[in-house]
Amino acid sequence: MVSSQTEWIARAHRELRRNRLGASVAFAAQGLMFAVLLTHVPQFKHRFAMDDNGIALVILTVSLLAGAGSLSAESLARRFSSRFTLQIALVWIGLAALGIALAGSRPTFLLAFGIYGFGLGAVDAGTNMQAVAVQGRYGRVILTSFHAWWSAGGIVGALYVAGTERLGLGLGWSVALAALLVTGYGLVSSTVLLRADRGLGTGPIEHRIPWRPVLLLGAAMVCFYVVDAGAGSWATTYAHDSLHASSSLAPVAYAAYQATALLSRVFGDLAVRRFGVQPTVRVAAAMGVTGLIVAIAAPNPWVVIAGFGITGIGLPVVAPLCFSACGTLAPGHADQVVARVNIFNYLGSIIGGVSVGAIGGIGSLRWGFVVPAVLAAGLLWLAPAFEPDPVEAT
Repeated sequence: MVSSQTEWIARAHRELRRNRLGASVAFAAQGLMFAVLLTHVPQFKHRFAMDDNGIALVILTVSLLAGAGSLSAESLARRFSSRFTLQIALVWIGLAALGIALAGSRPTFLLAFGIYGFGLGAVDAGTNMQAVAVQGRYGRVILTSFHAWWSAGGIVGALYVAGTERLGLGLGWSVALAALLVTGYGLVSSTVLLRADRGLGTGPIEHRIPWRPVLLLGAAMVCFYVVDAGAGSWATTYAHDSLHASSSLAPVAYAAYQATALLSRVFGDLAVRRFGVQPTVRVAAAMGVTGLIVAIAAPNPWVVIAGFGITGIGLPVVAPLCFSACGTLAPGHADQVVARVNIFNYLGSIIGGVSVGAIGGIGSLRWGFVVPAVLAAGLLWLAPAFEPDPVEAT
């Protein structure tokens, strides 16, 4: 009897570790595919004769479609499971990226990118649904480690593109190979992703979950993604155009942000377990504000690099802690809350990408980063939202 019980516990632990690995690889696959497409933007511009305004319109459209994809993920998860939702979404973005690779005309390219954008939202929601479910089974905060896998996948994706460019593999083959990898993982992921989802619930949640805590978490997501999108879209340009960094040095500003973001997510769970959620969020916000102030006041490119590196030290833990709070807020309906909070991701990305560039167009990109700095400071006030009181479904 004792032996069979021990064996059952050991088997459950092995399954849980497999679930965690499966969800982690899904995050990495998403980060890799996103980075491969993002770092090929110059090649897309050249192939399809698009200017910066055209690319900005594509990014805006993708962000809007991603919001719709996130809402669709909520419906799929409620009807089937978050595992099924994530598996379908991974295959979706892989096939869409393959369509992007094979596109021979601008309309085909734009259509394929739109399809990818819709799937992007579903994958974002699905991965975080799975992460919240796994964290619930572990019984402790582990969600920032999943986002560390996303950051690592992004770094690998950028290095992959650099390698394929050096080898002269070509735009089509480079994107296609990454797309096939992601599609393949989506097809086989059911062997490692959660088999029994938690946090599903049934029926609508409007009358069960108060909107105030959801909106507060959404506001925190906006604050973070304004900074994240601002850094991703404009850090390199700021270093190059405003501080005259060389074309080889300017990208290091964004690379510094991504490198420290990975570190913050690797150690974020430990910080939460040791110091608590609210202190971790406040320190992360303070580091973000400090780093952006350094970048804004920077007299040379190296100080800008240091500023964005400081920004990434703590701030990137905000997004995973928002999703972690979704599980605390609605243990019986976490999937739906995750999908809705995830929509604010794209609102923040639009605001961050547009506001920094718009202010920079009027004056200087130096002042464009004031908006992200102010919103990062807003996280100091929003810290209590990361520990909401649980709401029992009725």
